[in-house]
Amino acid sequence: MIAAKKTLLYGYGNPGRQDDGLGNEFIELMAKWIDENGIEGVSTDSNYQLNIEDADTISDKDIVVFVDATIEEIDDFYIDRVEPSGAKIEFSMHAVSPAFVVNLCNSLYDKYPEAYLIHIKGYEWDFAEGLTDKARENMLKAAEYVKDRIIGKKSFID
Repeated sequence: MIAAKKTLLYGYGNPGRQDDGLGNEFIELMAKWIDENGIEGVSTDSNYQLNIEDADTISDKDIVVFVDATIEEIDDFYIDRVEPSGAKIEFSMHAVSPAFVVNLCNSLYDKYPEAYLIHIKGYEWDFAEGLTDKARENMLKAAEYVKDRIIGKKSFID
């Protein structure tokens, strides 16, 4: 069995809006891989959006990797380090940011997990289920990147 730091992979988005479901589908893919390969110390979670209660969810983790779709002009995916931020909560899509969740975790539990956000390029956002082929390809590239970091016990950002 392969051991890792206590890590949470947390995807979010709306699977009913085509590529907005990238984060959720990424988690399904990774959960299957974790189970099939006996990866210890790595758990998964997903939701439509982040919530303030997620501060509790991440409070006992060493590493948290948030995963979401993006409309940004990028090739396939990229990863950023998430720094705590007390930014206000807005009542819109993805109202609570990863930075806010990490900041709240630090404020409430005096814990600051190493946190990252993987942005996976999406293309279509209509009211329909299922990813576009190109978005799925981007998700698979991001999954290989994360698998390599977990197995190799490497930093998520080189």
